[in-house]
Amino acid sequence: MTRPETAPVRPGEELPLDALREAMRGHVSGDVDDLSVEQFPGGFSNLTYLVRAGDPARGGQEYVLRRAPLGPVPKGAHDMTREAHLLERIHPVLPVAPRPALIVEDPAVIGSPFYLMERRHGTVVRTRLPAEYRDLPDAARRMSGALADTLADLHAVDIDAAGLREIGKPEGFNARQVAGWAGRWRRAREALRDTGDLPSQADLRDELVIAWLEAHTPPESAHTLVHNDFKLDNLMLDPADPGRVTALLDWEMTTVGDPLVDLGLTLTYWTMPEMPGGAPNEVGAASPGFLGRDELVARYAARAARHVTSDPQAHLAALERALPWYEVLGHFKLAVIVIQIFARYRAGQTSDPRFAPLAGQAEWLIREAWRRIAAQATGA
Repeated sequence: MTRPETAPVRPGEELPLDALREAMRGHVSGDVDDLSVEQFPGGFSNLTYLVRAGDPARGGQEYVLRRAPLGPVPKGAHDMTREAHLLERIHPVLPVAPRPALIVEDPAVIGSPFYLMERRHGTVVRTRLPAEYRDLPDAARRMSGALADTLADLHAVDIDAAGLREIGKPEGFNARQVAGWAGRWRRAREALRDTGDLPSQADLRDELVIAWLEAHTPPESAHTLVHNDFKLDNLMLDPADPGRVTALLDWEMTTVGDPLVDLGLTLTYWTMPEMPGGAPNEVGAASPGFLGRDELVARYAARAARHVTSDPQAHLAALERALPWYEVLGHFKLAVIVIQIFARYRAGQTSDPRFAPLAGQAEWLIREAWRRIAAQATGA
């Protein structure tokens, strides 16, 4: 049986329907007087809802609403109006990006700025191969290829022709990445200073990871769109064809910078085993039928090379030489994202039980980053 995409709204995360109805009235299609809301239960960050304006079988419309999580959030994070305005510009040049339908910047309406976008339909693959794909030949390999190809296509967008260069500051991007994520890590760790949830800094070696990233920061390999959280479960796939992407989601952190930052984080997710307290991971490089880490890099390189060089093998070799730094950064970034969520959970700003094991996951990611650094030092 296929798992439903949506679920009843979690207690404490309800939307004020009267205020939402009035904000939508006259700005979107569908019967806003017949409004219903469900929640997309996946994800650990922003809150995402399915909003129905009337019965879709009788001309009603469905939208996806995105808003920031409850409670205080880090400055500049979870900026849903920025995400929506980005989608307005990216959708015409990269159709897998959904089209926004309504942007509301006034936090008084539902308690936070939010936007509505068109609803795309498809299958989201998280930690297991969904039932609809289990009998399809090469389903795992086909979705692996779709992941690599979509990332290469994202990086191939002409940021100057699309007027997108101005959304970021590509020069010095990598150094700012390290400084920014290091600052977030330290602030989250300070918030958890007396909880005992993380080992000592000497034991965890988080400051050594930061120092290594700072000392080895490379110049940007290129200037492209950077999604900044590109992973398989941010794709929606055609239920009948796991090789066809129907949507790329979660554009909150999108900017212009070094495309290998995206590839490094994608590989972090792709090569990650089951983490402490997490669900068993049956999707990715270690699972039968999926492209391995090196195969995924080769697939990405082959498609990306069409836009940057006439020598795909030379492009692949250059990628492999550069990638270790970006993969360590990917592990560190994900550790920061995880520990920030856990710190909000510890502070009582959210009660979602899925967040309870995240401190252990952040610890695993930092230790894995350090293991990779040590392996490079020894040539292992």
